[in-house]
Amino acid sequence: MRILICEDEPDIITILSSSLITEGYVVESVATGEELIERFKGTPPDLVLLDVKLPGIDGWEVLDWIRAHSNCPVIMLTAYGRIADKVRGLSRGADDYITKPFKLVEIRARIKAVLRRSVPAEARQSLEIDDVHKVIILRGTKVSLSPKQYALVSLLASHPGRVFSREEILSHLWPDNRYATSQDVQKCVYLLRKRVEEDPSHPKLVLTVRGFGYRLAN
Repeated sequence: MRILICEDEPDIITILSSSLITEGYVVESVATGEELIERFKGTPPDLVLLDVKLPGIDGWEVLDWIRAHSNCPVIMLTAYGRIADKVRGLSRGADDYITKPFKLVEIRARIKAVLRRSVPAEARQSLEIDDVHKVIILRGTKVSLSPKQYALVSLLASHPGRVFSREEILSHLWPDNRYATSQDVQKCVYLLRKRVEEDPSHPKLVLTVRGFGYRLAN
């Protein structure tokens, strides 16, 4: 599990990172909201620890951006301990809210609880790819796909959670077709969702990251 800490106090970053690394997490850190947004353009983390008081854009704006682009769990870390502040954070989409000063044992417990709640059981560890027979096994059921649909899900499953741009998908699925466009990618995603999603209008497996591309729920 990858945890991204967005905090501008180096001492807090050091303490949190050391504690979480001993728990087996891969930990990265940024000091500003702008840096966090840049990181999300690559592979999103599994959870964000987000300070409210940041230089530049503050934690509230960062939280709004994350919620507009990702379902990534977010735990707010802040010195603002008023009930109104906690309600504000939770109502804007935070998964938990921890006030400073905090105890590391509480941070670790809250992270584990949020990660347990955030895992979509029907999406995680429910997809297998049978590359011999060119079919996928979804929730225990074999699903036949067209060659393009199979290529798309195989690409997304090669790095669950990573966002693949439309251009990357286009070059992978249509490497020799210079007439293929992003509309072909959108159509392929649409048809794939009809095959693999219980409710294609509310996908839980093949996810859109607005403005960037698509990813597989990780």
